[in-house]
Amino acid sequence: MNFNKKLEKAIKKNNSLLCVGLDSDVDRLRESFGESRQFLFNKSIIEATKTHVCSYKLNTAFYEAIGHSGIKALKDTCDYLREKHPEIPLIIDAKRGDIGNTNDGYVQFVFTYLGGDAVTINPYFGEEAIRPFLNKKDKGIIVLCKTSNAGAGEIQDLVISNGMRDLVPTLRRDAYNASLDFSASPRNDMKLYQYIAYQVSHEWNKNKNCLLVVGAMYPNELKQVRKIVGQDMTLLIPGIGAQGGDLEATLKAGLNSRGRGLIINSSRNIVFAKNPREEAKKLRVEINKFC
Repeated sequence: MNFNKKLEKAIKKNNSLLCVGLDSDVDRLRESFGESRQFLFNKSIIEATKTHVCSYKLNTAFYEAIGHSGIKALKDTCDYLREKHPEIPLIIDAKRGDIGNTNDGYVQFVFTYLGGDAVTINPYFGEEAIRPFLNKKDKGIIVLCKTSNAGAGEIQDLVISNGMRDLVPTLRRDAYNASLDFSASPRNDMKLYQYIAYQVSHEWNKNKNCLLVVGAMYPNELKQVRKIVGQDMTLLIPGIGAQGGDLEATLKAGLNSRGRGLIINSSRNIVFAKNPREEAKKLRVEINKFC
């Protein structure tokens, strides 16, 4: 089963667009978990929240930071999910992207070794370089577009002068122009994140396995991305919870016409809550008010 179909089944089963990020920062875990505390902590969160999610996301940095034992915890968590809850999609948040055979190694680690269903990637190297990811037809390839950090605009908001004329193929210019609101930009300039959204949705998505990352801190930009990519592409939304993203504004800007099309990620606010099950349930209910 490919990622999109698996995701849709999980959404329907749990009536949920919520993704829980298993960001198990080892410095915040109880010593009572012992040497295997990352894995055991993750296991407890999974069992507490499994009926309220559409997916889980593991940011590899929290595991890589502590070396061998962290990589083992990452692997053990992925194995546990695939064995006990194979119906729930597993997103590896690795933000990979390089050239040639280097990407082949990343692909093998994420999909063969860890058994992930999807991965986050960096578009900076272009389509040719990241083709080893895009060619994995059954996997979700989630491309960074407008990230949730405060400094995202330094690069992602750079203006490409006369970008529509210079970069968008001639036969597609009318469609591109119709998808955007250029009222504040009389020269039809566009920003880099908009161009990434266009390229991924119109040029890279030949296998219909691409998604985009758009942070909840930027609902106006999310609205623009939704216009560019259309109704079918799913967007992964970090930034709800500890980062302060506005849930209502995010959902109104990003949901497609079917009340779907978003994966709303929350990490710290759930996994380190006093009652992760209740916190996940509460957020799922809040999301569903707008779906």
